[in-house]
Amino acid sequence: MMRSLVFLGAAFALSGAFAQMTPVGLWRSIDDKTGEAKAEIRIVDNGGVLTGRIEKSLKKDGKPTCEECRDERKGQAINGLEIIRGAKKAEGQDAWENGKILDPENGKEYTLRMAPVEGGQKLQVRGYIGPFFRTQTWVRVQ
Repeated sequence: MMRSLVFLGAAFALSGAFAQMTPVGLWRSIDDKTGEAKAEIRIVDNGGVLTGRIEKSLKKDGKPTCEECRDERKGQAINGLEIIRGAKKAEGQDAWENGKILDPENGKEYTLRMAPVEGGQKLQVRGYIGPFFRTQTWVRVQ
């Protein structure tokens, strides 16, 4: 009986670890240049397609709206702004790609690749324009 309980406990612990190997959840974005927290972003799964919105801006000097945006998001409030669109799971990998990510500070949209690392506690977020890319590591908010 005790052995069964230990096995069940281990199975639940492992299932929790595997469940975390996804970008879905709440993340704190960390600026790759300054190391400061910029925002909390909630990523959700809509039928296999991931989207993400800024839940809360953490920048003290940040603008309240996206004035640099070039599409329908121009002038929208930063809090609630959709910055991730269309990311799908890469076949055979723990990565989501081919979506877009918006940098509301400059209004540019980048091709996106996201991959959970460190047991799903961090998220490697990479934005591409052609051969050039920028990578940030976001931290899961518990």
